[in-house]
Amino acid sequence: MNAAPHDLPIDEVRRVRQGADARAEPEMLQALASDRSVTVRAALALNPALPMAVDRILADDPDERVRMLLARRLAGLLPDLARADQAELQRQTLETLTVLVSDAAVRVRAVIADVVKDMPEAPRALIMQLAHDPAVMVAAPIIRFSPLLSTADLLALIAAARSAGTVVAVAGRPGIDARVSDAVAATADSAAIRALLANGTAQIREATLDMLIAQAGEHAEWHEPLVHRPSLPPRAAQALAEIVATNLVDVLARRTDMPAALTAALRARLTERLNAGRPSLARGDPTMDDALVQAQELAHAGTLTEASVLAATRDGNAPLAAALLAVAAGMPISVVQRAASLRSAKGLASLTWKAGFTMRAAGALQALLGRLEPDAVLLPGPGGSFPLAIEEMRWQLEFLERMGR
Repeated sequence: MNAAPHDLPIDEVRRVRQGADARAEPEMLQALASDRSVTVRAALALNPALPMAVDRILADDPDERVRMLLARRLAGLLPDLARADQAELQRQTLETLTVLVSDAAVRVRAVIADVVKDMPEAPRALIMQLAHDPAVMVAAPIIRFSPLLSTADLLALIAAARSAGTVVAVAGRPGIDARVSDAVAATADSAAIRALLANGTAQIREATLDMLIAQAGEHAEWHEPLVHRPSLPPRAAQALAEIVATNLVDVLARRTDMPAALTAALRARLTERLNAGRPSLARGDPTMDDALVQAQELAHAGTLTEASVLAATRDGNAPLAAALLAVAAGMPISVVQRAASLRSAKGLASLTWKAGFTMRAAGALQALLGRLEPDAVLLPGPGGSFPLAIEEMRWQLEFLERMGR
C-alpha cells in the first residue's frame, strides 16, 4: 500500500488509477474491490464517487488500512448527508459506518471517532456507541468533545466506566457541571480527580472541593492543580497551605483573588518556611553533607520514616529529601542525584520502593527531586500499589548504579 505508483507494475498502476477515477463505471469499481493489490483497494476506498455497494464490500476488507481509509471518508460525509434530500444516501452510509464502528481493529474505530468527535450532525446512536467503546483512544475524543453528550450521558458513562480512561476523559471535558464533578470525585480514582482539578472550566461545589482537599495530603499529584484552581475559596486556600510544598504556598500567596488578610498570612507562612525549616528534621538550609549526616542520625535512631520524607518534600527541602531516600534505600546519594538529574519517574519510584516507602512518597519525591510536571508523575496502581513490576524496578536501580561506573 505504501508503494509509489512508479514502483508498481504497469498493470497495477492502471488499476490504481481506475480505482481512484470518480468517472469509472460502477461495475469496474466493484470488480476492483476484490483486487489482490491492497494499493488498488486503498485507492478505491478514497474514491469520493464510490457506489455504496462497493463501500459495503470494502468495509469487510482483510486489510485494516483499507478499512481505515474508508472509515475516514465516510465519516467525513455525515455533515453533507444531514440534509433532507440526502436521507437515503445517509441511511446507506450509516449502515456501512455501523459495520466499521464495530470493527475488531481499534485503529478503524478510532479514525471514525476522530472525525466525528466535535460534529453536531453526527447520529446520536453512533456517538453513543463510540463513547462506550472499551478502547480509550476511541472513546476519549468523543467523551471530551462531542456536543451531543448530555449531563445524563456523562453520568451514565461514569457509572458504566469500561476503563479508567473513561472517567479521566469525562473529568477533562470542558464545562462539566457540578453533578458530573461530584460523580468523578465519588469514584476515588486519583488520576480522574487530578484531571478534574486541572480542568479550569469544570464546576466543582465548594463542599466537594473541601472533601478533596481533606484527602489531598495523601495525593501529592493533586496539589498543583488545586492551588491553580481558577476559583478557590479562602478556606480552601488556608487548608492547602497546611499540606502543599513551599513552592506551592508561594503560588497561593501570589494569587490576586484572595482577601488581603489571607494573602498576608500566606506570605508570612511562606517566609516562616523559607527561614526556619522544620525543627525536628532540618537545621536551616543544609548542604548535602549536612543532610546525609541528618538522615543517618535519624536512621540510627530508628526514626527515618515515610513521614520524615513527606515532611521534607512539603518544605521543599530537596537535599534532605534526597539524603533520606538514599539512606533508607541503602544506596549512594549519587544514585538518587542521577535519577533526579535524569528526571526519571521510574527511577525515583524504584528508589522509593527500595526504601520501603509507598507511592504516596514516590509522587512527592518525583515532583520535588525530579521537578516533574503533574502529568509526567508516575501514578499509583490499584490500591496505591507501585505501577511497575518488581523486575523492572530492580532493573532501574541496576541501571542507575551502572551509570556511575
